Amino acid sequence: MASKRSLATKLGVIAGFEDPRAALEQYPTPPELAAHVVHLADLHDDIDGRTVVDLGAGTGMFTLAAALRGPARVIGLEIDRDALAIARQNERRVAASAPVHWLHGDATRAPLSVPDPVTVVMNPPFGAQRDNRHADRGFLRTASELAAVSYSVHNEGSREFVESFAADHGGEVTHAFAADFRIRKQFDHHAESAREVDTEVYRIRWQ
Repeated sequence: MASKRSLATKLGVIAGFEDPRAALEQYPTPPELAAHVVHLADLHDDIDGRTVVDLGAGTGMFTLAAALRGPARVIGLEIDRDALAIARQNERRVAASAPVHWLHGDATRAPLSVPDPVTVVMNPPFGAQRDNRHADRGFLRTASELAAVSYSVHNEGSREFVESFAADHGGEVTHAFAADFRIRKQFDHHAESAREVDTEVYRIRWQ
């Protein structure tokens, strides 16, 4: 197994959004965070030989991180066609050996059914936009329907919500940890060139 640092280095070539949409909260996932989450999933035997689904794949950071760790296949589901076009270019940059399938669709109403054990990885919208409150709820619902286990990134202070949602949908939070999420200036309402956002990552086992 390659090291977490080595994985982050490989992910450093992944391009972000060319014209990010604030309504979709299109902030690129930092390579270090994606490497950390996927490395943890690998340590729990949640990647090797499995189908991995990235809900809200964006330009492919989590999708391609998983594809570098020996899954049976990876599916990147994304609603923005422009982001998917960049993701396909990023796939060529990373040169993952595992099969990668890009699917256009809404992660809250996922147009797929996978018979094999599925691991979901995702960085859902944090709900920072007024019209996007609780956006992560729909992503978690899809994970509960698709996955045997999921890994998801949420805004700081989400533990009570995530644990309650999981319990109501036949799941259990098995691991949780804090993580920094660096956001660079990309929208007019951003006052700083970059800032660190406190986030939390959850591993949920679903029944």
